Amino acid sequence: MTEKKDFRDPKKKETEKLVHKLVEAIDEHPEKVNNYYDLGSLLTRLNDYQQAEELFMKALGIFEAKGDTDAMNLLNYGLGNLYYEVGKVNAAINLYNKIDDPKLKGDSYLMLAQSYMKKGQHKQAVAYGLTALELRSDDPEINQVIGDSLLALGEFKQAKTYYDAILKYHPGRADTQFNRGIVAMVLGEPYKDYLAQAKQLDPSYYHKSERRLNDIEKTLQTTQKKD
Repeated sequence: MTEKKDFRDPKKKETEKLVHKLVEAIDEHPEKVNNYYDLGSLLTRLNDYQQAEELFMKALGIFEAKGDTDAMNLLNYGLGNLYYEVGKVNAAINLYNKIDDPKLKGDSYLMLAQSYMKKGQHKQAVAYGLTALELRSDDPEINQVIGDSLLALGEFKQAKTYYDAILKYHPGRADTQFNRGIVAMVLGEPYKDYLAQAKQLDPSYYHKSERRLNDIEKTLQTTQKKD
């Protein structure tokens, strides 16, 4: 009798193996919060949101009963990320605001900034972004969310400062190059090199964002004609 071959996707098999390994880790060490957090975060990345939520909620019940605030901080952060991912932004904000662990503060402020940006509340996003930046001044993600929020508010000169801070050390970010190009275009500076970089780094991102570029060009042309 010939052996049955497993034709499943190798990547999918590896993922299933990892999930199984993390489930075993929880069974063997139910007192270790990282096992719950790692599995919940993996399930979130796999879009298995219901199982991830059930796991985070179950773990929160376990560690709340123990009065383990460090564990609850980590689990609230993980559950907040899940809610952010599925668009339950207000629920995510409530959880991020509960976090008082100094090790997670920078991350939670960044996620608060991104959450308010998702809601279109850009002034709040800038405020939380600046608070996060005090804790991690060189973090490109924090600089990006501040720059993008300022761009949305029409504060182009300020946005430029944050994009330039990123590009000094992380020139390979297509989103930064693209938005810096928009800022340069609006401020009447040379902008084509930024856009060319963005297109080269991530063609799909560039094409998705091209409509924004065309809208801004049209607006600028209309403004110049009026002048």
